[in-house]
Amino acid sequence: MRAAVVEEYGTPRLRDFPEPVASAGEVVVEVAAAGVNPVDVSKAAGTFYAGRARVPFVAGGEGVGRLADGRRVWFDQPVHPFGSMAERAAVLESGLLPVPDRLDDGVAVTLGIAGLAAWLPLSWRARVEPGETVLVLGATGVLGRIAVQGAKLLGAGRVVAAGRDAEALARAAELGADATVRFDGEVAGEDLTDAFRAAAGGSVDVVIDPLWGEPAAAALGALGPGGRLIQIGQSAGPLASIPSAAIRGKLAEIRGHTNFLVPPEEKAAAYAALCEHALAGRLTVDVERLPLSEVERAWERQRAGTGGTKLVLVP
Repeated sequence: MRAAVVEEYGTPRLRDFPEPVASAGEVVVEVAAAGVNPVDVSKAAGTFYAGRARVPFVAGGEGVGRLADGRRVWFDQPVHPFGSMAERAAVLESGLLPVPDRLDDGVAVTLGIAGLAAWLPLSWRARVEPGETVLVLGATGVLGRIAVQGAKLLGAGRVVAAGRDAEALARAAELGADATVRFDGEVAGEDLTDAFRAAAGGSVDVVIDPLWGEPAAAALGALGPGGRLIQIGQSAGPLASIPSAAIRGKLAEIRGHTNFLVPPEEKAAAYAALCEHALAGRLTVDVERLPLSEVERAWERQRAGTGGTKLVLVP
């Protein structure tokens, strides 16, 4: 079968790869669409924080497809050395989630890893309350755009979108952000904290943080009493300098999130909610489909940043 194969750490190449054969607890999925995510790039590069996968292997951690019995599913647990960026993949049956028939393949993939990493920090980790103020860092990316909309859908009273790209921030405003903050290196430290507070109209209750680094430190300064920062990534760097008073002085909390450790019932409920909102037109995602043969181009695009558009490979 055709697949995007990592033969040595770096960029996957289109190659022939052996057909998957399911073992106990596994099924083979006929892949209709595979998502391209930052985690795929780090795994292919051999820099994933949880360790290196043995080469060769097929790239891709999530996809949408059909089982032999006709069921349409989203999956994110392919069995090594198989991955989603292929015509077929062997996956753990226990991790499958149903996809509504009327939902587009590309949208269904986008609501997977990115959608869950936006929705669950709001609904499950932060437990956003009606009327609270939410600040979304990295709101110019795929995850951030979903988080902006998700915060509104979960009842946030005010949502602030923050990021570097002015055009992408304008798109976040179209999707429901009440205010935007652009940080481009010139606004930093206490000035960035002040900008967050000004946009929020006061203190912030919840921060969704896929960035860490200086933006996270500034956002912590904008939290009010009992505020929660949900940490889900390190796009701005692995380290942040945080004064003790920013946490203890207002009973603030930093809570980590990873989709890998979400209880199955929470994950299934979140994915079903995202699908329902998308089908009803309450949640919008921007998707660009590329043929599997253009996997190298997709990798370059993902490394450079996609401007909030989800890249999806179609076998």
